[in-house]
Amino acid sequence: MTTYKHFASLYDDLMENAPYEEWSRWLLEAIDEYANSPYPKILDVGCGTGTILSHLLTKGYDVQGIDRSENMLAVAQHKLNKQGFHPLLLCQDMRYLELTSSYEVIYLFCDTLNYLVTEEDILQAFRSCYQHLDEGGLLVFDVHSMNYVENTLQGVSFADAAENVSYIWNTFAGQARGEVEQELTFFVEREEALYERFDEYHLQRTFPVEHYKAWLSESSFITLGVFADFSFHPPDEDSDRVFFVAKKLSNHKKKGYNKKTGNPSFYKR
Repeated sequence: MTTYKHFASLYDDLMENAPYEEWSRWLLEAIDEYANSPYPKILDVGCGTGTILSHLLTKGYDVQGIDRSENMLAVAQHKLNKQGFHPLLLCQDMRYLELTSSYEVIYLFCDTLNYLVTEEDILQAFRSCYQHLDEGGLLVFDVHSMNYVENTLQGVSFADAAENVSYIWNTFAGQARGEVEQELTFFVEREEALYERFDEYHLQRTFPVEHYKAWLSESSFITLGVFADFSFHPPDEDSDRVFFVAKKLSNHKKKGYNKKTGNPSFYKR
């Protein structure tokens, strides 16, 4: 089974109720509070079909995107070009970015980081982002909470039927804590009374908040805030999605940085 090979062409239809406007709103509020400039240069890591990227371009931001799926990028390019936008879109692995530009803000939303299921891969992604951020630049990302994965996402089945496509989505607890395996089966109408079936497999994992904070610190970031569910309040045991805002430490600050005194309090709205 593959990941996003066939799913890409259906993604926007199946995700039409996803809270993309909330992701965009939350990001812009975080930029307003923490970024060095009101209109920073931005990189969307795991941009998918480009919906959040489109929202930002519409508001006048300089945004570029990367994704590991060529199929998702093809959909994004077609969609954005129809809207009159022609941003740079590159097919790259978030762990090994090779870019000629640096950015003031890099963000990873919509479960992007949850596709990295080992500490080593997450550290590699953080360090890769660090190398492409300006001094004082922001790394912003969200992940599923442990509570959501273990009490809501694991061991459930979903099914839906639209006019031209039907799907079955089964989830299972993975081998490691915080891991969820997802098997998706799609039936797409190609002509009257004839459907094509294809299958996809997705593996995701999340970790406790303190793990992400420790890995950010190890990658020379300072965590500015940890927030819950599209708000600027700290997460609790009932939160479903956890947001992080981290700042790149400069080289001269890395040597003398005091963890005991350098951790800001939560910013609340």
